Amino acid sequence: VQLQASGGGLVQAGGSLRLSCAAPRRAFSDYAMAWFRQAPGKDREFVAGINRRGIATEYSDSVQGRFTISKESARHTFYLQMNSLKPEDTAVYFCAARRQILTDTRVRTLEYDSWGPGTQVTVSS
Repeated sequence: VQLQASGGGLVQAGGSLRLSCAAPRRAFSDYAMAWFRQAPGKDREFVAGINRRGIATEYSDSVQGRFTISKESARHTFYLQMNSLKPEDTAVYFCAARRQILTDTRVRTLEYDSWGPGTQVTVSS
């Protein structure tokens, strides 16, 4: 499934940004969704995810309490609201998706197989 992320930019520490990821309407309700990020010289890491039904969410320890993942069916779009941003949040952020059966609540351990192009988030100190 084709994904399109947007919303990155430059922000000062303590500021907020909201990333968006649009998915095809036909696939939106069938997929679990997650955000990953990759900083220069580091491996890609899981940031946050939401299962197909939108009832299970998971966050990495580094963003827990600051970031919120959500989905809006009417716009077939997923969001990552990022508050209290820190310089260490600077990275390229990617949205990812994986078709999921209705009863599956996994998020972090899914093998995501659809990826959107990244969007740069830069947090200045």
